[in-house]
Amino acid sequence: MKRRNFLELSALGFGGLMMPSIPVFGDIIAPERALEQVDPALKKRLADVALNAAKSKGASYADVRIGRYLQQYIFTREQQVQNIVNAESYGVGVRVLANGTWGFAATSDVTDKGIAKAAEQAVSIAKANAKLQKEPVQLAPVQSYGEVSWRTPLEKNAFEVPVGEKAELLLAANAKATENGANFVNSALFQVNEQKYFASTEGSYIDQDVHRIWPNFTVTAVDKATGKFRTRDALSSPMGMGYEYMIPKAAEKIKGPEGTGLVGYRNAYDILEDAALAAKQAKAKLTAKSVMAGKYDLVLDPNHLGLTIHESVGHATELDRVLGYEANYAGTSFATLDKWKGKNFKYGSDKVNIIADKTQKGSLGYVGWDDEGVKTKQWDLIKNGVLVNYSTIRDQAHIIGERASSGCCYADSWSSVQFLRMPNVSLAPGKEKKTVDQLISGIDRGIYIAGRGSYSIDQQRYNFQFGGQTFHEIKGGKIVGMLEDVAYQSNTQEFWNSCADMCDESDYRLFGTFFDGKGQPSQISAVSHGSATTRFNGVNVINTARKI
Repeated sequence: MKRRNFLELSALGFGGLMMPSIPVFGDIIAPERALEQVDPALKKRLADVALNAAKSKGASYADVRIGRYLQQYIFTREQQVQNIVNAESYGVGVRVLANGTWGFAATSDVTDKGIAKAAEQAVSIAKANAKLQKEPVQLAPVQSYGEVSWRTPLEKNAFEVPVGEKAELLLAANAKATENGANFVNSALFQVNEQKYFASTEGSYIDQDVHRIWPNFTVTAVDKATGKFRTRDALSSPMGMGYEYMIPKAAEKIKGPEGTGLVGYRNAYDILEDAALAAKQAKAKLTAKSVMAGKYDLVLDPNHLGLTIHESVGHATELDRVLGYEANYAGTSFATLDKWKGKNFKYGSDKVNIIADKTQKGSLGYVGWDDEGVKTKQWDLIKNGVLVNYSTIRDQAHIIGERASSGCCYADSWSSVQFLRMPNVSLAPGKEKKTVDQLISGIDRGIYIAGRGSYSIDQQRYNFQFGGQTFHEIKGGKIVGMLEDVAYQSNTQEFWNSCADMCDESDYRLFGTFFDGKGQPSQISAVSHGSATTRFNGVNVINTARKI
């Protein structure tokens, strides 16, 4: 299978786990092939072929990305392994500036001749594009790093763990779910390894080895008398880690609020414990009380709040959306330049401090350099509730007066052109020591929400609606039972200005996604969002089962 083909998995009973189809890039390979390495000296020599060919044809700047992208996906249902996918994609992408205009070409022919041809084609495309370019591209300066390397800190490479061992763990999780009342269960383990080599005419040769992992499941409980069914997904988070994430004894467990049985996980994930609880909660949902619509104080678990951060802050502060360059795929942004720099625009309450960070260990976005050779960093997006910055790349930084890119330029493959992608975007925890139960104790009418659910947000990242996995009613400062049919509606500014309090760093956890879509042709990206459990006052809650 080639780069833009997709493996259809819906017929395999993958169901509602995450997507009706999961993108698989490249050719199907034997699992042991994933352990092979490409010599960095060979990659440097091939990179020089591309750079020299581009310059000889008139490029004023060129960069080359030699990429080897590996995937292993394991899918199970109840007692069966349904599918195992091992895929490799290997090739070269060349981006150039000629006559002040971008050109890009890519090839899977990783030879001197194939690479030189791609470089020459990229220059030809740039020169053709220059006839329509109104202003020349301006690149923010970047340091030349010479020959450097970076690798995801790993304790155990997931690709070295036998497939059978990983499948057995998923099947054991399925068994835990069925033992505790689930009628159906699907589970999956996603593993990704990106071996990315970047070089440019500015003198950087950067070799990176990026690893990510994500266990997931969906359990379903059925009332056979009525045919009614309810599901609960895993409360795992995809991580920039190795197989150590799957070793439960290494997990730092964070107790959820009294009356929920929920557990948060850091550093590692106990899939067996979560699967057992998920089955019990899916079964409990069958008899849970339907919510009465109205205003509630919401207490949002990090595994839920991360998605709200992603949609209402992460995407809204991408500079290309702000400028209107990105519009067709999920819209632009309300957070326009007239609200920034000296305008004191109150994005949220004084409690809201949103940080962009490409250096956070364990996160999906943790890398050493972006796909333009810019060293990654941390910076503020929202400070004490005020919008203070955006995410930028080299050819857009000058538009807002920045002297350097914030290191947010990425592509999902060697065959894709790199463009602005969201960094890790996280809500800073509170400074005062506070547990979830203490956060709940002052609430007379509220709902505690855990897990990601269905959602919708408008084309300017402003008006939205979010659901979740489990909903727990709060009365008199305590959890009193489960609720169903819950979703909350708000707009971004109103919602973040209702932020009243949050737990401290001891409750801080990461949420994330492997499949953040953007661009045309569409690309996916992996990104994390951190927070502690957080309270929002007076948010409008609707009943999703009631007909209007």
